[in-house]
Amino acid sequence: MSIETLKQSNSTSMEETHLPKTSSNSSYPTPLSPPLPLISKEIELSRAMAASSKATVFSLSRDDVIFEDQWLLVVNKPSGIYCETVLSSVPRLLQQSSDSVEASELHLANRLDRDTSGVMVITKFHKVAAKLVKAFTDHKVQKTYMALCVGSAPKWDRIRLKSGHGRSKFGAWRVYAASDVGRKLPGGSVVKDMETLFELLSVNRVIHFKESFQCAENLEKVVVVEDKSSTDANHGRDEILVRAFPKSGRTHQIRLHCQYLGLSIKGDVKYEGVCEWKGEICDAHSLHAESLSLEHPITGLPVKFQAPLPLWATQACNHEDHT
Repeated sequence: MSIETLKQSNSTSMEETHLPKTSSNSSYPTPLSPPLPLISKEIELSRAMAASSKATVFSLSRDDVIFEDQWLLVVNKPSGIYCETVLSSVPRLLQQSSDSVEASELHLANRLDRDTSGVMVITKFHKVAAKLVKAFTDHKVQKTYMALCVGSAPKWDRIRLKSGHGRSKFGAWRVYAASDVGRKLPGGSVVKDMETLFELLSVNRVIHFKESFQCAENLEKVVVVEDKSSTDANHGRDEILVRAFPKSGRTHQIRLHCQYLGLSIKGDVKYEGVCEWKGEICDAHSLHAESLSLEHPITGLPVKFQAPLPLWATQACNHEDHT
């Protein structure tokens, strides 16, 4: 595979591209991703109202439980449900067993966006929560996500994106240049680093990789973001399934990086994703927290929690003509 680069690394298995940064006269760094589309406000409000209406009737079932011991409860969060709604339903779930835990002790170890499904860890005691928070802060937790995107089929097998991340003056999360990390933003915050590895799994339901890292020896392209994306998020109508490995844990990280690559997640109207696809309205974005790997906060043993794939992910990997 031929990849045009401006900087070649010493390794034969990796190429690194530094994109030139656009100059700016502003005292604040310039965001490189576009502002929120106007249509997103109305759609997001509708989705938020729908999620809020479910808050009083939602309840977890034992089928939602991925793992449980005396310290942790790991569940498969449904799409379209707030994390707080899931947390508030945990006491009712625990009442079905002999495990008695004070509701005030329950804590969300990780948070997922409203429309993101998948692995969510809930600690049963404050002391356990503190240990897990430290593990996340120290980047000792490995995460994988699945995302169904719409755009032009990528020419890469694996790509690592390094950029900045922060809030613009209007409060929206945006991509910034990697060289802007540490610079102050409006409101007093600073640009933070953001890094995601993406692996191409399928295009138009034709399998590309069958297993994660199956072709790890293949060339990995590394892009260090310094300018606006040259790829139009609205160009191309291929259906693309990717697995994402976020190294950092920034808000909307995978959604922002998919947008930057010109592969906005299906249904993610906030970041230029299609709101209608093949004649159907998208009620949510197609992003799934697939797995979490970490050391158990009490036993110290390595554990991996994996959520069942949603229908859109299994369909994207199931085509009668794939090889």
